[in-house]
Amino acid sequence: MQQQYTLKLKPSEAANEPIVRQYIAQSSGKPIEQISGYHLLKRSIDARSRQQVWINLTVQAFIDEPFHVRNIIPVSFKDVANSTKKVIIIGAGPAGLFAALKLIEAGICPIILERGKDVRSRRRDLAKLNKEGIVDPESNYCFGEGGAGTYSDGKLYTRSTKRGDINRILNLLYQFGASESVLYDAHPHIGTNKLPHIITAMREQIRDSGGQFLFEKKVVDFILEKETIKAVQTADGDTIAADACILATGHSARDIFQLLHDKKIGIEAKPFALGVRIEHPQALIDSIQYHCPIRDEFLPPASYGLVEQVNKRGVFSFCMCPGGIIAPAATSPGELVVNGWSPSKRNNPYANSGMVVQVEQNDAFQFFEKRKWTLPDGTIIPKNTSTEKDPLLLMHFQQAVEQSSFQAGGGHFVAPAQRMMDFCSGKLSNNLPDCSYVPGLSSTPLEQVLPDFIYKSLQGGFQAFGKKMRGYYTNDAVVVATESRTSSPVRIPRDADTLTHPQIINLFPCGEGAGYAGGIVSAAMDGERVADRIIKKGK
Repeated sequence: MQQQYTLKLKPSEAANEPIVRQYIAQSSGKPIEQISGYHLLKRSIDARSRQQVWINLTVQAFIDEPFHVRNIIPVSFKDVANSTKKVIIIGAGPAGLFAALKLIEAGICPIILERGKDVRSRRRDLAKLNKEGIVDPESNYCFGEGGAGTYSDGKLYTRSTKRGDINRILNLLYQFGASESVLYDAHPHIGTNKLPHIITAMREQIRDSGGQFLFEKKVVDFILEKETIKAVQTADGDTIAADACILATGHSARDIFQLLHDKKIGIEAKPFALGVRIEHPQALIDSIQYHCPIRDEFLPPASYGLVEQVNKRGVFSFCMCPGGIIAPAATSPGELVVNGWSPSKRNNPYANSGMVVQVEQNDAFQFFEKRKWTLPDGTIIPKNTSTEKDPLLLMHFQQAVEQSSFQAGGGHFVAPAQRMMDFCSGKLSNNLPDCSYVPGLSSTPLEQVLPDFIYKSLQGGFQAFGKKMRGYYTNDAVVVATESRTSSPVRIPRDADTLTHPQIINLFPCGEGAGYAGGIVSAAMDGERVADRIIKKGK
C-alpha cells in the first residue's frame, strides 16, 4: 500500500535515505524491510527553535509493494505547422513561453516576437555590461530569451495560488529539465546557471511543434482596424499578421507603454516599489537565522523575508538571494538599476536582497513638482492639468531615480553605495566592504540619490529589521542603489472575463509588464490564462 506521513527530522537525518526509511517504519508500525521506498511530497525548514533547526518532510511511502519512480505524465504537444489560426506573442519571458506552449497543446500556432537575443548570445552582452559598462538596450538582464527571470535567480515560490495551476507549471519546468526538487520544496528554486538550459528546451519544443520563435524582432507599431489589431510592425520593417495578440513584454518595456499611450490605447499608472539592494556576508545571515555560529552542512544558505510599516508606508525585502550576486539590470545607457541572482547551489559568500518602499502616484507628482518636471538627463516631462493622472508618471519617476543613481556613481554602471549604519546615520562611508557587484561601488551619501521619503523610510526600516534579526543591522552590510524594477509602474487594463483590453477585442495583456503577475510562476500562470481564453474563444 501507499501511505503519506509527515516527519520532523534533523537536517542530517533528512538527507539520509536509510534514516528516513527508519522513521517511516516507526510511523507506520511496519518493519523497515517492508518499506520499499518513498517519494518526497513536501520539504520545508523550521528554524523557529533556537536549539535545533528541523526539516519537515511529507512523504508518500511504499509499504508491502514495489517502489515506483515518480510518475508524472508529460504534456504532449501537437504539430501546429499547418494551423490556420495564429497568435502573435510579444515577449519571450515566462508569460509568453507558457502561453505559447498552451496554445500548441490546443493546436494553435504561436508566433513569438522577442526583441532580444537567444540565451547564449545574451550572455555575451551581459559580460560587456558587467566588465565594460556597455549596455545593449535590446539584450540585457531584462530583455532577451526567457525575459528577466532567466538571469534573475529562478525563484518559483508564489502566493498567487488562485490564479492558476501551480503544480502544472512546476511539472512543465521539470519536464523541460528542472530538478525534481522543484516539485516538493516549499520554496523551490532553479538557479541562474540552470535556467538557460530549460528556456532553450522550451524554445526547441515550440519550434519542433511548428511554432515560430523569432529573435531581434522589436515591435514598434500596432496596425489597428476599428477595435482589432490586424498586424504588428517590427523595427526591421516586417509586418506580421495574426488572429490575436498576446502582449507579454515584461515590466521594463517602456517603449511599449509609450506606444500604447501614443495610440490612445488605455493604460494606467500602477503603484510599485523602489529602494536599494543590501548585501551581507552569507555566514552572518546563516548565523542569525539558524541560531548557530556555523551553518550545518546539510542546511541550505539561509534566506529571510522582512516587512515593516514606517510612517504608514510599507518597507519590505524583495527577491532575497542567498549565496547570490548583485548585477546591473539597466536597459538603457545613463540609468543604473541593480538586481540579484543566485546559482543553483547558492554557494557565493554573500546574501543580497532588495529593500524597497511602496511608491504611489502622488509621491511621483510631488517629486516632479519640486524638480520642475525635469529628469536628471534634461528631459522635460510635459505638465498639464491632467499630469497628476498621467499613466506614465510613475514610469518617469522610476527613470528619474535610475538616472540620478547612474550620475552619482560616476558612470560605467559603478553603483553609489554606503555601509548600512552609515546610511542610517547620514554619514559618508570612509570605505566599503567587499561586494559581489562586478562593475564596482562608489562611496556616496545615498541621501543625495534617493527621494527623501524613500531614504527616510529605509532608515527606519533597517533599524526595525535589526531588532527583528539580531545582528542584521551592521556596518558589515552594504547598501547599493538602485533597486527599481520590482514590478511594472504601468498597468494595461483588461476585461475580467475575456482578459482582452477594453478597447481592442483581440489584444491580451498579460504577465508582469501588464501588471498581473510578479515572478516566474505567476507570470507563467497568467500566460496560460490568456492562452486558455483564446482557445475557448476559437471553439
